[in-house]
Amino acid sequence: MKEKKSLTLGIDIAVDMIGGILIALGTYNFAAAANFPMVGINGIALIFYHIFGTPIGLMAIFLNIPIAIGCFKILGRSFFLRSIRTIVITSVIMDYIAPLFPVYEGDRLLAAICTGILSGLGFALIYMRNSSTGGVDFVMLSVKAKKPHISMGKITFVLDFIVVLIGTIVVSRDMDSLIYGIIITYLISIVLDKVMYGIDAGKLTLIITDFPERVAEKIDTLVGRGATFVKAEGSFSHEKKDIVMCACNNKQMFAIRNAVKEIDRHAFVIIMESNEVLGEGFKNH
Repeated sequence: MKEKKSLTLGIDIAVDMIGGILIALGTYNFAAAANFPMVGINGIALIFYHIFGTPIGLMAIFLNIPIAIGCFKILGRSFFLRSIRTIVITSVIMDYIAPLFPVYEGDRLLAAICTGILSGLGFALIYMRNSSTGGVDFVMLSVKAKKPHISMGKITFVLDFIVVLIGTIVVSRDMDSLIYGIIITYLISIVLDKVMYGIDAGKLTLIITDFPERVAEKIDTLVGRGATFVKAEGSFSHEKKDIVMCACNNKQMFAIRNAVKEIDRHAFVIIMESNEVLGEGFKNH
């Protein structure tokens, strides 16, 4: 039991270091150098860095203290302690490791893309180990705890856009910087969702047809996926029908849609994004 806990702790620390390096490179070596407004608590720390020259990591620790205390009850002791460890590791890397790497001084669009991708990867790795870099992350994960149906990427985009807007107004006062900041925010949210959910993401379809049995059989023959019949009743005609529900990946959905069209060209087909699919034929619980 102790060996398992030690192994888990070792993996957590290793992931914190890798994630911290990615976030630090995105923030210090790309965003700060290009004078971009950055997201999250690092974005606020970056404002102090540009105005007063205070170290980004050290300022991030100070800014995290009141937010961490305020969110402690919602997030719980275990998550709080893990996050404190991540905050310290990330902040040390930001102030002492990132400056050892060269600062990018090339095209600003490339800098924005690198900032978004590197930071998004770093945040995703840390979140997947059930930890956070604190600050806005605490607020974001508190919202996620209250509203679990909202994806992490969407919550991140809204909160980080506010920080980016403040950073632009206070520091750069440049419309180009605001646009680049929005690009960075969007990239981080996309990378977050793709890394955390994308591997197991897929499509969910609801098919309303007069031939549910034939459609279900065709789906099984075509892509090897089972389907579920959902009993439904039309609100206008009060006609009872079986809705065919099926979860599959993106490539399979294209084949299913075409097959349904061949069986029943009047079928009503609803196709939805599915962030994550668990169960037989997909990822295990």
